[in-house]
Amino acid sequence: MERIAIYPGSFDPVTMGHLDIIERGLKLFDRIIVTILCNPAKRYLFSAAERMEMLEDSLSGFKGVEVDQYDGLLVEYARRRNAHAILRGMRAVSDFEFEFQMALMNRKLNREIQTVFLMTSLRWIYTSSSIIKEAVRFGGDIRDMVPELVFHKLRERFGEDRMSG
Repeated sequence: MERIAIYPGSFDPVTMGHLDIIERGLKLFDRIIVTILCNPAKRYLFSAAERMEMLEDSLSGFKGVEVDQYDGLLVEYARRRNAHAILRGMRAVSDFEFEFQMALMNRKLNREIQTVFLMTSLRWIYTSSSIIKEAVRFGGDIRDMVPELVFHKLRERFGEDRMSG
């Protein structure tokens, strides 16, 4: 039986930390479906279509990875996609409480789907999409924290004069 995991997130934008979790997750799973959350209550910097484009470009060299999007219950989506696991990355203890609550709720909703946590590599432990957007807003150089296309999209969005590089 193929081991399939769902790796959900907003990916607004995708970071090198996300790619690290996917690369390491492929050592545990045969296939990972990287799934963009579509939450109408949230405000995103990039549209779902832009996030799909950036993810597909960033993951083009990865075998066993698919990009998709969903709205609704994650465990229902996982069931429809024949996934047996939800893959989540954790950077620090501060991530644990929220992730633990979500894992318990998902387990309550569907006992067949397990949540697997991977600790972010030390190199990316401080990296998040929110922090990257904040750094860019104030002219920080984030070139080595995001894939090349994401860097260029951020330059377009915030203006080249705001970003180093």
